[in-house]
Amino acid sequence: MVVPQDPGDAPAAAGSVLEEDSEDDDGELLMTSSGMIPMVAPVPVEQAVLETFFSHLGIFSYDKAKDNVEKEKETYKSAGASWSSMLAALAHLAAAEKAYHSMSFLGQKPGGQSFFSRKDSIRTNYTSLYNELKKVVTTGKNAVGGTAPHLEELLSHLSEQLCYFVQARMEIADFYEKMYTLSSQKFINSEELVNILEAILKKYCSRFHHPILSPLQSGFQLEVDVLAHLLKAQTLIFEWKFLPSLVNLHSAHTKLQTWGQIFEKQKETKKHLFGGQSQKAVQPPHLFLWLMKFKNFLLAKFSFYFHEALSRQTSEMKTLTAKTNPDYFGKISSFIRKYDAVNVSLVFDNRGSDSFQGHGYHHPDSYREAPKGVDQYPAVVSLPNDRPVIHWPNVIMIMADKNQDLNSLDKVVHFYDDKVQSTYFLTRPEPQFTIVVIFESKKSERDSNLISFLNELSQSLKNSRAFASLKPGFKG
Repeated sequence: MVVPQDPGDAPAAAGSVLEEDSEDDDGELLMTSSGMIPMVAPVPVEQAVLETFFSHLGIFSYDKAKDNVEKEKETYKSAGASWSSMLAALAHLAAAEKAYHSMSFLGQKPGGQSFFSRKDSIRTNYTSLYNELKKVVTTGKNAVGGTAPHLEELLSHLSEQLCYFVQARMEIADFYEKMYTLSSQKFINSEELVNILEAILKKYCSRFHHPILSPLQSGFQLEVDVLAHLLKAQTLIFEWKFLPSLVNLHSAHTKLQTWGQIFEKQKETKKHLFGGQSQKAVQPPHLFLWLMKFKNFLLAKFSFYFHEALSRQTSEMKTLTAKTNPDYFGKISSFIRKYDAVNVSLVFDNRGSDSFQGHGYHHPDSYREAPKGVDQYPAVVSLPNDRPVIHWPNVIMIMADKNQDLNSLDKVVHFYDDKVQSTYFLTRPEPQFTIVVIFESKKSERDSNLISFLNELSQSLKNSRAFASLKPGFKG
């Protein structure tokens, strides 16, 4: 990544020498106090401007990037048509990138119902930018001779690659729109999302590779990689696969740490009313904050779904899960104490799966006979103790009889068995997982506290809120 600098200073800095240095007769070597060193050719003004601009975009300094190119355009009003057009396009690119990372275009009705529709606005911005860049490409390819043939060639080449970048941005913006729309659905197919995202990455990952564009390319790769790892982790947790889920969560965490260091290294100076000033880290854009939030949510879900396997590795599990948000283990434990529930279980419907081997990691070549009968419905989480075996046939029977109700939107199933004087509440956050609450007493199906708790737990586990929070200002 090129270190940001004042574009106006770049040529001078590149060509400057120490006062005690002297150039030899050929102008190719420099004599310094430490001996002869090769002469470094100065960087052209235009190249320095471009490098500085994309360096600023690489660290999300959109306003500074935009101000620099607009200042450059004002300074060199008599510059060639291609250079002026390129500077104008770069200013628009900086503005479009700021809007993209703010996610302000999400949740707007498509079709241009409003003149100020944000979704239409960001697509219009990128489409307009694409057309501007195409003109620079055409101008450069048609240029013959001229005062700066190398510059024309460079601008044409960069613009051509930026066209691909803009197309990629529009497709990813549509992808986020799709994710946000899915938040209103009962179940979310993460595997389908991963396939769409990987197709976009494969299509564009090598299309904007010029060294000057490396900050842009690195940022794009980092964003898509993090999102892909998180969506894969979500799919794998849903399939109750311990190690692959963990690997993808760790990969996403590592890349987010790398991304976060960009903001930590930048300082924002704030002047106080009565004199003095202070510095604080630059506030990351909404997209980065959302990816962090999504990762933390999946970590909490992972800690809950694989609680038994993780508990084998530490005696501090209660302390560790208390740091997750939400703390599912803590919430359910409090619920059990408050309402005197006999058991709360997360039941995994394992029918038709040959890969199920139980909690934790299992060697790929290890063999275990597929479960049969009631064992096809293991309690992957059971609180406060092991699943109550005496109630399990009832649980399976209710799941079979009320399958349609459980699959409907936000449905909590109530069943009272007078033979065993027990009440069962069930809800299904995901197709293969059912939450079961058991009371050894009679409970009303209209108990608002119980229904509210189960709805809240189910909504949280199925990721709908995580996807809905893509939109800035989401409350819930």
